Amino acid sequence: MSTSDTEQFHGSDLEKIEKVFHIKKEEIVSFSANVNPLGISPALRTVLAENIDSIATYPERDYETLKSSISEYTGAEPKDIMVGNGTTELISLFIDIVSPKKALILGPTYSEYERSISLVGGRTSYYPLKEENDFRLDIDDFCRKITSDLDLIIICNPNNPTSSIIDRDEMRKILDCCKENSVFVMVDETYIEFTENYKKYTAIPLCSIYNNIIVLRSTSKFFACPGLRLGYAISGNEDLYSRIMRYKNPWMIHSLAVVAGNYMFRDREYIDEVYSLVDSERKRMYEKYSSCGIFKVYKPYANFMLLKILPEELSSAGLFERAIHEKMMIRDCSSFPFLSDRFIRICFMNPKDNDRLFECLTRWSAKALVLQKTPGGNQVFQNIVN
Repeated sequence: MSTSDTEQFHGSDLEKIEKVFHIKKEEIVSFSANVNPLGISPALRTVLAENIDSIATYPERDYETLKSSISEYTGAEPKDIMVGNGTTELISLFIDIVSPKKALILGPTYSEYERSISLVGGRTSYYPLKEENDFRLDIDDFCRKITSDLDLIIICNPNNPTSSIIDRDEMRKILDCCKENSVFVMVDETYIEFTENYKKYTAIPLCSIYNNIIVLRSTSKFFACPGLRLGYAISGNEDLYSRIMRYKNPWMIHSLAVVAGNYMFRDREYIDEVYSLVDSERKRMYEKYSSCGIFKVYKPYANFMLLKILPEELSSAGLFERAIHEKMMIRDCSSFPFLSDRFIRICFMNPKDNDRLFECLTRWSAKALVLQKTPGGNQVFQNIVN
């Protein structure tokens, strides 16, 4: 079946892939989910098994122990930390409370932001990250777009799907401009821990300086546990914090998630191993794709990379289908604002799988380039693909 006949697939859609392509989901290597390739820490598995009886009791109502663990990991004050059932719930909770009438979002980016704003009756406009700037933000131009009629700005940093980043000095410029115009800023740092020297990029230290920022983090991607549903947010705005605490449901996360959080943020050996692998493969695969002549590659800062397809005969849907038939799932980026069917996103997995995907994508792309120069070659290539 062609993907043109089906809905777009996201990283969590392995069950749908199984039904459509008749490939067992366990056999698919997902380069689309952006989850670290090492999987759950072996030590954490043992800890969870040993503490299974924790589900027989309620967790702490205020999660003070867990907040202390997050504080040690991030440097944030425990009093500024909120925990929730994944960042998706925290995004919805925050937007419900702030209830912005008009929001500005950097695009292309994660679609949940706009959806949450629309649910509270707000209107979203996008500031496009421009391809000619390699999707890097023009800070001065962006700041000129920040006006007092805005209520909220949302920034994913590093951004998904472009893997571009804003450093802390640039974030301060944005916050200063927003403060002048009474605009709040939500920063989603789901992928920040994959970034080289990420502590110089994270906005968490700014939460003790500015009262117009909230920073959200997830454990789903870096710690490879999306099913745990453990997220946290940090803000030094006491009024916002109090409103969230009053509005939220009690026991937003379960007892095993508390056990996991108290261990994982101190699991230094695993944290270093994840970072080392992703950093090494990010550099290696960036060089391989950049030098193959088939893709334009945008410099990645997270654990994934955006590629523009150069052969005219190929599309994101076509490459998605070729990869999935070889039991590898990439992200067709044609549904993202400001992108098209010329873009795909891949995350970095283990070296063997990364090389296998590279061979698959470049093999089909090279065929397209050769047939491009052959009379009638385009039709021949389409027959091969189909």
